[in-house]
Amino acid sequence: MNVLALVDGEHYPPVTRWGIQAARTMGYEVIAALFRGGAEKIPVQGLPDLGVETIPAEGDRMTALADAIARVSPEAVLDLSDEPVLGYRERMELVAVTLATGLPYLGPDFRLDPPVWGPPLSAPTVAVIGTGKRTGKTAIAGELARVAAELGDEPVVVAMGRGGPPEPQVALAGTVDVERLIELARRGEHAASDYLEDAVTTGVTTVGARRSGGGLAGAPLATNVREAADRALELGAGLVILEGSGSSVPPVPWDAGILVVPADVPPEYLGGYLGPYRLLRSDLVVLTMAGSPQAGPENLLALRSHVQRFRGDARLVVTDFVPVPLGDVQGKDAFFTTTAPGAVAVRQVAALEAVHGAHVVGWSDRLADRAGLVEDLERAQGYEVLLTELKAAAVDVACERALTAGAQVVFVDNRAVVVDGRDDLRDALETTIELAKVRREGR
Repeated sequence: MNVLALVDGEHYPPVTRWGIQAARTMGYEVIAALFRGGAEKIPVQGLPDLGVETIPAEGDRMTALADAIARVSPEAVLDLSDEPVLGYRERMELVAVTLATGLPYLGPDFRLDPPVWGPPLSAPTVAVIGTGKRTGKTAIAGELARVAAELGDEPVVVAMGRGGPPEPQVALAGTVDVERLIELARRGEHAASDYLEDAVTTGVTTVGARRSGGGLAGAPLATNVREAADRALELGAGLVILEGSGSSVPPVPWDAGILVVPADVPPEYLGGYLGPYRLLRSDLVVLTMAGSPQAGPENLLALRSHVQRFRGDARLVVTDFVPVPLGDVQGKDAFFTTTAPGAVAVRQVAALEAVHGAHVVGWSDRLADRAGLVEDLERAQGYEVLLTELKAAAVDVACERALTAGAQVVFVDNRAVVVDGRDDLRDALETTIELAKVRREGR
Protein backbone atom coordinates (compact mmCIF):
# COMPACT_ATOMS: atom_id res chain seq x y z
CA MET A 1 0.00 0.00 0.00
CA ASN A 2 1.42 3.37 -1.03
CA VAL A 3 1.16 5.81 1.86
CA LEU A 4 1.90 9.42 2.68
CA ALA A 5 3.72 9.55 6.02
CA LEU A 6 3.27 12.34 8.57
CA VAL A 7 6.59 13.09 10.29
CA ASP A 8 8.00 15.68 12.68
CA GLY A 9 11.25 17.22 13.90
CA GLU A 10 10.84 15.93 17.45
CA HIS A 11 12.12 12.61 16.12
CA TYR A 12 15.84 12.39 15.30
CA PRO A 13 15.97 11.99 11.47
CA PRO A 14 17.79 8.62 11.56
CA VAL A 15 15.01 7.35 13.84
CA THR A 16 12.35 8.57 11.40
CA ARG A 17 14.19 6.82 8.53
CA TRP A 18 14.24 3.68 10.69
CA GLY A 19 10.50 4.04 11.24
CA ILE A 20 9.91 4.38 7.51
CA GLN A 21 11.92 1.20 6.90
CA ALA A 22 9.92 -0.58 9.61
CA ALA A 23 6.71 0.54 7.94
CA ARG A 24 7.90 -1.02 4.68
CA THR A 25 8.36 -4.36 6.39
CA MET A 26 4.69 -4.08 7.43
CA GLY A 27 3.52 -3.58 3.85
CA TYR A 28 3.44 0.23 3.73
CA GLU A 29 5.42 1.80 0.88
CA VAL A 30 6.13 5.37 1.97
CA ILE A 31 6.09 7.39 -1.25
CA ALA A 32 6.44 10.79 0.44
CA ALA A 33 6.56 12.40 3.87
CA LEU A 34 4.72 15.51 5.01
CA PHE A 35 6.90 17.32 7.54
CA ARG A 36 4.59 18.60 10.25
CA GLY A 37 7.10 20.77 12.14
CA GLY A 38 9.14 20.55 15.32
CA ALA A 39 12.75 21.71 15.42
CA GLU A 40 14.40 19.97 18.35
CA LYS A 41 16.24 17.30 16.36
CA ILE A 42 16.57 18.63 12.82
CA PRO A 43 19.15 20.88 11.12
CA VAL A 44 18.85 24.63 11.54
CA GLN A 45 17.92 25.07 7.89
CA GLY A 46 16.15 22.82 5.45
CA LEU A 47 14.19 19.61 5.80
CA PRO A 48 15.56 16.36 7.26
CA ASP A 49 16.90 13.73 4.86
CA LEU A 50 14.45 10.85 5.22
CA GLY A 51 15.24 8.94 2.02
CA VAL A 52 11.89 9.90 0.44
CA GLU A 53 10.39 13.09 -0.94
CA THR A 54 9.75 15.34 2.05
CA ILE A 55 7.09 18.01 1.70
CA PRO A 56 7.03 21.05 4.02
CA ALA A 57 3.65 21.64 5.68
CA GLU A 58 3.24 25.34 5.15
CA GLY A 59 0.26 27.30 6.45
CA ASP A 60 -2.91 25.63 7.71
CA ARG A 61 -2.26 22.00 8.59
CA MET A 62 -5.54 20.73 7.14
CA THR A 63 -4.97 22.49 3.82
CA ALA A 64 -1.35 21.30 3.74
CA LEU A 65 -2.44 17.68 4.15
CA ALA A 66 -5.17 17.97 1.51
CA ASP A 67 -2.65 19.51 -0.92
CA ALA A 68 -0.09 16.76 -0.21
CA ILE A 69 -2.69 14.04 -0.78
CA ALA A 70 -3.64 15.63 -4.10
CA ARG A 71 0.04 15.91 -5.07
CA VAL A 72 1.22 12.33 -4.42
CA SER A 73 -2.08 10.33 -4.63
CA PRO A 74 -1.43 7.86 -1.79
CA GLU A 75 -3.70 4.97 -0.88
CA ALA A 76 -3.61 5.94 2.80
CA VAL A 77 -2.06 8.36 5.28
CA LEU A 78 0.34 6.87 7.85
CA ASP A 79 0.87 8.93 10.99
CA LEU A 80 4.49 8.62 12.24
CA SER A 81 4.30 11.85 14.25
CA ASP A 82 3.44 12.35 17.92
CA GLU A 83 2.95 14.90 20.65
CA PRO A 84 3.71 17.78 20.86
CA VAL A 85 3.66 18.43 17.10
CA LEU A 86 0.44 16.51 16.55
CA GLY A 87 -1.70 16.43 19.66
CA TYR A 88 -5.05 14.76 20.10
CA ARG A 89 -7.11 17.61 18.67
CA GLU A 90 -4.75 18.22 15.76
CA ARG A 91 -4.72 14.55 14.84
CA MET A 92 -8.50 14.36 14.66
CA GLU A 93 -8.54 17.31 12.26
CA LEU A 94 -6.11 15.50 9.99
CA VAL A 95 -8.17 12.33 10.28
CA ALA A 96 -11.17 14.37 9.09
CA VAL A 97 -9.29 15.63 6.03
CA THR A 98 -8.02 12.17 5.15
CA LEU A 99 -11.39 10.45 5.50
CA ALA A 100 -13.07 13.23 3.50
CA THR A 101 -10.76 12.41 0.58
CA GLY A 102 -11.83 8.76 0.83
CA LEU A 103 -8.56 7.44 2.30
CA PRO A 104 -7.83 5.48 5.49
CA TYR A 105 -5.85 7.16 8.28
CA LEU A 106 -3.37 4.76 9.90
CA GLY A 107 -1.23 4.89 13.02
CA PRO A 108 0.78 2.58 15.28
CA ASP A 109 -2.26 1.38 17.23
CA PHE A 110 -5.26 2.54 15.20
CA ARG A 111 -6.87 2.58 11.79
CA LEU A 112 -9.78 4.82 10.78
CA ASP A 113 -11.51 4.08 7.49
CA PRO A 114 -13.79 6.38 5.49
CA PRO A 115 -17.43 5.71 6.37
CA VAL A 116 -18.56 6.22 2.75
CA TRP A 117 -17.59 3.71 0.09
CA GLY A 118 -18.72 2.03 -3.10
CA PRO A 119 -19.89 3.49 -6.41
CA PRO A 120 -22.15 6.56 -6.55
CA LEU A 121 -25.79 6.27 -7.52
CA SER A 122 -26.92 7.00 -11.07
CA ALA A 123 -29.25 9.79 -9.86
CA PRO A 124 -28.25 13.06 -8.16
CA THR A 125 -27.93 12.35 -4.44
CA VAL A 126 -28.22 14.58 -1.39
CA ALA A 127 -27.35 13.32 2.10
CA VAL A 128 -28.87 14.75 5.27
CA ILE A 129 -26.61 13.87 8.20
CA GLY A 130 -26.35 15.02 11.80
CA THR A 131 -24.20 15.27 14.90
CA GLY A 132 -26.44 12.90 16.88
CA LYS A 133 -29.96 11.71 17.65
CA ARG A 134 -32.93 14.11 17.65
CA THR A 135 -31.11 16.87 15.79
CA GLY A 136 -33.96 17.42 13.33
CA LYS A 137 -32.60 15.40 10.40
CA THR A 138 -35.99 13.95 9.53
CA ALA A 139 -37.60 17.39 9.57
CA ILE A 140 -34.92 18.87 7.29
CA ALA A 141 -34.93 15.84 4.99
CA GLY A 142 -38.71 16.19 4.81
CA GLU A 143 -38.48 19.87 3.88
CA LEU A 144 -35.88 18.99 1.24
CA ALA A 145 -38.21 16.33 -0.17
CA ARG A 146 -41.15 18.75 -0.34
CA VAL A 147 -39.04 21.37 -2.11
CA ALA A 148 -37.70 18.80 -4.58
CA ALA A 149 -41.21 17.52 -5.29
CA GLU A 150 -42.45 21.04 -5.96
CA LEU A 151 -39.55 21.50 -8.38
CA GLY A 152 -40.59 18.34 -10.22
CA ASP A 153 -37.46 16.38 -9.33
CA GLU A 154 -39.30 13.15 -8.36
CA PRO A 155 -37.46 12.65 -5.05
CA VAL A 156 -37.34 9.40 -3.13
CA VAL A 157 -36.20 9.47 0.51
CA VAL A 158 -34.01 6.62 1.75
CA ALA A 159 -34.06 6.67 5.55
CA MET A 160 -31.54 4.65 7.57
CA GLY A 161 -32.58 3.95 11.17
CA ARG A 162 -31.91 1.87 14.24
CA GLY A 163 -35.48 0.60 14.02
CA GLY A 164 -35.50 0.07 10.27
CA PRO A 165 -36.76 -3.04 8.47
CA PRO A 166 -34.65 -6.18 7.85
CA GLU A 167 -35.23 -5.78 4.10
CA PRO A 168 -35.70 -2.41 2.37
CA GLN A 169 -39.35 -1.44 2.64
CA VAL A 170 -41.12 0.93 0.25
CA ALA A 171 -43.81 3.35 1.34
CA LEU A 172 -45.36 4.65 -1.87
CA ALA A 173 -46.55 8.23 -1.91
CA GLY A 174 -49.98 8.59 -0.34
CA THR A 175 -50.24 5.05 1.04
CA VAL A 176 -49.33 5.60 4.70
CA ASP A 177 -52.06 6.48 7.19
CA VAL A 178 -52.78 5.71 10.82
CA GLU A 179 -54.55 2.44 9.97
CA ARG A 180 -51.53 1.12 8.10
CA LEU A 181 -49.23 2.19 10.94
CA ILE A 182 -51.41 0.42 13.51
CA GLU A 183 -51.30 -2.70 11.37
CA LEU A 184 -47.49 -2.56 11.22
CA ALA A 185 -47.25 -2.09 14.98
CA ARG A 186 -49.53 -5.06 15.64
CA ARG A 187 -47.24 -7.17 13.45
CA GLY A 188 -44.36 -6.23 15.72
CA GLU A 189 -42.72 -3.78 13.31
CA HIS A 190 -41.42 -0.34 14.22
CA ALA A 191 -44.33 1.76 12.98
CA ALA A 192 -42.63 5.07 13.79
CA SER A 193 -39.52 4.38 11.73
CA ASP A 194 -38.13 7.47 10.01
CA TYR A 195 -39.10 6.35 6.51
CA LEU A 196 -42.74 6.13 7.61
CA GLU A 197 -42.58 9.56 9.23
CA ASP A 198 -41.07 10.90 6.01
CA ALA A 199 -43.87 9.34 3.97
CA VAL A 200 -46.60 10.81 6.20
CA THR A 201 -45.14 14.32 6.41
CA THR A 202 -43.91 14.76 2.83
CA GLY A 203 -46.28 12.83 0.62
CA VAL A 204 -43.36 11.44 -1.41
CA THR A 205 -42.24 7.84 -1.81
CA THR A 206 -39.76 6.64 0.81
CA VAL A 207 -37.64 3.53 1.38
CA GLY A 208 -36.73 2.28 4.84
CA ALA A 209 -33.37 0.76 5.77
CA ARG A 210 -31.70 -0.27 9.01
CA ARG A 211 -28.29 0.07 10.56
CA SER A 212 -26.51 -1.31 13.61
CA GLY A 213 -23.71 0.49 15.42
CA GLY A 214 -21.96 3.72 14.58
CA GLY A 215 -18.26 4.55 14.34
CA LEU A 216 -16.42 7.75 15.21
CA ALA A 217 -16.77 9.06 11.67
CA GLY A 218 -20.28 7.66 11.32
CA ALA A 219 -19.82 4.26 9.67
CA PRO A 220 -22.44 1.67 10.67
CA LEU A 221 -21.24 -1.82 11.54
CA ALA A 222 -23.98 -3.26 9.34
CA THR A 223 -26.64 -1.67 7.14
CA ASN A 224 -28.85 -2.42 4.15
CA VAL A 225 -29.01 1.20 2.99
CA ARG A 226 -27.20 0.43 -0.28
CA GLU A 227 -29.94 -2.04 -1.20
CA ALA A 228 -32.53 0.57 -0.19
CA ALA A 229 -30.87 3.21 -2.39
CA ASP A 230 -30.84 0.80 -5.33
CA ARG A 231 -34.55 0.21 -4.72
CA ALA A 232 -35.11 3.98 -4.91
CA LEU A 233 -33.49 4.00 -8.35
CA GLU A 234 -35.73 1.13 -9.47
CA LEU A 235 -38.70 3.25 -8.42
CA GLY A 236 -37.56 5.96 -10.84
CA ALA A 237 -36.06 8.46 -8.40
CA GLY A 238 -34.95 11.67 -10.07
CA LEU A 239 -33.28 12.72 -6.83
CA VAL A 240 -32.25 10.40 -3.99
CA ILE A 241 -32.31 11.87 -0.49
CA LEU A 242 -30.19 9.83 1.92
CA GLU A 243 -31.21 10.40 5.54
CA GLY A 244 -28.64 9.53 8.20
CA SER A 245 -29.33 8.02 11.60
CA GLY A 246 -28.06 9.57 14.82
CA SER A 247 -24.46 10.54 14.13
CA SER A 248 -24.11 7.73 11.57
CA VAL A 249 -23.88 8.62 7.92
CA PRO A 250 -25.20 6.63 4.95
CA PRO A 251 -22.23 4.75 3.49
CA VAL A 252 -23.44 5.52 -0.05
CA PRO A 253 -21.59 8.36 -1.86
CA TRP A 254 -23.52 11.59 -2.25
CA ASP A 255 -23.21 14.62 -4.52
CA ALA A 256 -24.18 17.29 -1.97
CA GLY A 257 -24.52 17.18 1.80
CA ILE A 258 -26.60 18.88 4.48
CA LEU A 259 -25.43 18.78 8.09
CA VAL A 260 -28.10 19.24 10.77
CA VAL A 261 -26.82 20.52 14.12
CA PRO A 262 -28.95 21.41 17.16
CA ALA A 263 -28.15 24.93 18.33
CA ASP A 264 -27.65 23.71 21.89
CA VAL A 265 -25.11 20.99 21.05
CA PRO A 266 -21.75 21.27 22.86
CA PRO A 267 -19.49 23.12 20.39
CA GLU A 268 -16.79 20.44 20.58
CA TYR A 269 -19.25 17.99 18.98
CA LEU A 270 -18.99 20.10 15.83
CA GLY A 271 -15.44 21.47 16.06
CA GLY A 272 -13.79 18.52 17.83
CA TYR A 273 -13.66 14.74 17.61
CA LEU A 274 -14.79 13.99 14.03
CA GLY A 275 -17.30 16.81 13.77
CA PRO A 276 -14.95 18.43 11.21
CA TYR A 277 -15.33 15.36 8.99
CA ARG A 278 -19.08 15.91 8.86
CA LEU A 279 -18.52 19.58 8.08
CA LEU A 280 -16.09 18.81 5.29
CA ARG A 281 -18.69 16.52 3.67
CA SER A 282 -21.46 19.16 3.81
CA ASP A 283 -22.44 22.08 1.61
CA LEU A 284 -25.23 23.40 3.82
CA VAL A 285 -25.30 23.54 7.62
CA VAL A 286 -28.69 23.93 9.29
CA LEU A 287 -28.66 24.88 12.96
CA THR A 288 -31.95 23.72 14.47
CA MET A 289 -33.88 24.34 17.70
CA ALA A 290 -32.36 27.79 18.14
CA GLY A 291 -35.17 28.55 20.60
CA SER A 292 -33.88 25.97 23.07
CA PRO A 293 -33.02 27.45 26.49
CA GLN A 294 -29.50 26.03 26.13
CA ALA A 295 -28.94 27.61 22.70
CA GLY A 296 -27.61 30.93 23.94
CA PRO A 297 -25.72 33.55 21.93
CA GLU A 298 -22.32 32.21 23.04
CA ASN A 299 -23.15 28.67 21.89
CA LEU A 300 -24.43 29.91 18.54
CA LEU A 301 -21.31 32.04 18.07
CA ALA A 302 -19.06 29.06 18.80
CA LEU A 303 -20.94 26.86 16.32
CA ARG A 304 -20.77 29.55 13.64
CA SER A 305 -17.04 29.88 14.26
CA HIS A 306 -16.47 26.15 13.73
CA VAL A 307 -18.45 26.19 10.48
CA GLN A 308 -16.45 29.18 9.25
CA ARG A 309 -13.13 27.59 10.16
CA PHE A 310 -13.64 24.12 8.74
CA ARG A 311 -16.05 24.80 5.88
CA GLY A 312 -16.09 28.52 5.24
CA ASP A 313 -17.79 28.14 1.87
CA ALA A 314 -20.76 26.24 3.30
CA ARG A 315 -24.07 28.00 3.63
CA LEU A 316 -25.36 28.36 7.20
CA VAL A 317 -29.04 28.72 8.18
CA VAL A 318 -30.26 29.11 11.78
CA THR A 319 -33.74 27.72 12.41
CA ASP A 320 -36.26 26.70 15.01
CA PHE A 321 -39.12 24.21 14.71
CA VAL A 322 -42.82 24.99 14.82
CA PRO A 323 -45.47 22.26 15.15
CA VAL A 324 -47.81 21.84 12.17
CA PRO A 325 -50.80 19.49 12.52
CA LEU A 326 -51.43 17.45 9.37
CA GLY A 327 -55.17 17.86 9.79
CA ASP A 328 -57.80 20.35 10.94
CA VAL A 329 -57.83 20.74 14.75
CA GLN A 330 -59.59 24.09 14.96
CA GLY A 331 -61.69 24.24 18.14
CA LYS A 332 -61.01 20.63 19.13
CA ASP A 333 -59.98 19.42 22.58
CA ALA A 334 -56.59 17.80 22.08
CA PHE A 335 -53.98 15.81 23.95
CA PHE A 336 -50.45 16.38 22.61
CA THR A 337 -47.45 14.01 22.79
CA THR A 338 -43.89 14.95 21.87
CA THR A 339 -40.25 13.89 22.24
CA ALA A 340 -39.26 17.49 22.98
CA PRO A 341 -38.17 18.43 26.52
CA GLY A 342 -40.72 20.09 28.78
CA ALA A 343 -39.72 23.70 28.17
CA VAL A 344 -39.95 23.22 24.41
CA ALA A 345 -43.19 21.26 24.72
CA VAL A 346 -44.77 24.24 26.48
CA ARG A 347 -43.95 26.43 23.47
CA GLN A 348 -45.28 23.77 21.09
CA VAL A 349 -48.57 23.68 22.98
CA ALA A 350 -48.85 27.47 22.83
CA ALA A 351 -48.29 27.39 19.05
CA LEU A 352 -50.85 24.64 18.52
CA GLU A 353 -53.41 26.76 20.35
CA ALA A 354 -52.51 30.20 18.99
CA VAL A 355 -51.80 29.28 15.37
CA HIS A 356 -53.95 26.22 14.74
CA GLY A 357 -56.84 26.82 17.11
CA ALA A 358 -56.61 23.61 19.12
CA HIS A 359 -57.65 23.51 22.76
CA VAL A 360 -54.86 21.47 24.35
CA VAL A 361 -56.32 19.87 27.48
CA GLY A 362 -53.14 17.94 28.29
CA TRP A 363 -49.74 17.00 26.97
CA SER A 364 -46.83 14.60 27.53
CA ASP A 365 -43.16 15.08 26.74
CA ARG A 366 -42.53 11.37 27.34
CA LEU A 367 -43.20 10.04 23.84
CA ALA A 368 -39.80 8.31 23.96
CA ASP A 369 -40.55 6.78 27.39
CA ARG A 370 -43.21 4.09 26.92
CA ALA A 371 -43.94 3.55 30.60
CA GLY A 372 -44.08 7.28 31.30
CA LEU A 373 -46.26 7.88 28.24
CA VAL A 374 -48.75 5.26 29.43
CA GLU A 375 -48.97 7.02 32.79
CA ASP A 376 -49.63 10.38 31.13
CA LEU A 377 -52.26 8.96 28.78
CA GLU A 378 -54.06 7.17 31.60
CA ARG A 379 -54.42 10.50 33.39
CA ALA A 380 -55.66 12.24 30.23
CA GLN A 381 -59.41 12.90 30.10
CA GLY A 382 -61.88 14.39 27.71
CA TYR A 383 -59.90 14.85 24.50
CA GLU A 384 -61.35 14.55 21.00
CA VAL A 385 -58.09 14.29 19.12
CA LEU A 386 -54.60 13.00 19.80
CA LEU A 387 -51.94 15.31 18.38
CA THR A 388 -48.67 13.42 18.18
CA GLU A 389 -45.30 13.47 16.50
CA LEU A 390 -44.69 10.26 14.56
CA LYS A 391 -41.75 9.11 16.66
CA ALA A 392 -40.83 6.56 19.33
CA ALA A 393 -44.01 5.14 20.93
CA ALA A 394 -46.45 7.24 18.91
CA VAL A 395 -48.19 4.35 17.17
CA ASP A 396 -48.04 1.30 19.43
CA VAL A 397 -48.84 3.26 22.60
CA ALA A 398 -50.31 6.71 21.91
CA CYS A 399 -52.38 5.99 18.77
CA GLU A 400 -53.60 2.62 20.02
CA ARG A 401 -54.90 4.12 23.27
CA ALA A 402 -56.39 7.17 21.58
CA LEU A 403 -58.33 5.11 19.05
CA THR A 404 -59.53 2.75 21.78
CA ALA A 405 -60.83 5.80 23.65
CA GLY A 406 -62.69 6.92 20.53
CA ALA A 407 -60.41 9.88 19.75
CA GLN A 408 -59.19 10.99 16.34
CA VAL A 409 -55.46 10.89 15.55
CA VAL A 410 -53.72 13.80 13.82
CA PHE A 411 -49.97 13.64 13.29
CA VAL A 412 -47.85 16.71 13.94
CA ASP A 413 -44.88 17.63 11.77
CA ASN A 414 -42.06 19.87 12.96
CA ARG A 415 -41.33 22.47 10.28
CA ALA A 416 -38.16 24.57 10.27
CA VAL A 417 -38.41 28.36 10.18
CA VAL A 418 -35.45 30.73 9.92
CA VAL A 419 -34.98 32.73 13.12
CA ASP A 420 -31.61 34.43 12.68
CA GLY A 421 -30.33 36.34 9.67
CA ARG A 422 -31.76 36.89 6.22
CA ASP A 423 -30.86 33.55 4.69
CA ASP A 424 -33.83 31.64 3.28
CA LEU A 425 -34.07 27.91 3.98
CA ARG A 426 -35.99 27.07 0.82
CA ASP A 427 -33.48 28.93 -1.32
CA ALA A 428 -30.61 27.12 0.45
CA LEU A 429 -32.28 23.75 -0.18
CA GLU A 430 -32.92 24.58 -3.84
CA THR A 431 -29.26 25.58 -4.23
CA THR A 432 -28.15 22.30 -2.66
CA ILE A 433 -30.36 20.31 -5.04
CA GLU A 434 -28.92 22.17 -8.04
CA LEU A 435 -25.39 21.57 -6.74
CA ALA A 436 -26.10 17.84 -6.56
CA LYS A 437 -27.34 17.87 -10.16
CA VAL A 438 -24.27 19.74 -11.40
CA ARG A 439 -21.90 17.38 -9.60
CA ARG A 440 -23.79 14.37 -10.91
CA GLU A 441 -23.31 15.65 -14.46
CA GLY A 442 -19.63 16.24 -13.75
CA ARG A 443 -18.80 12.77 -12.51
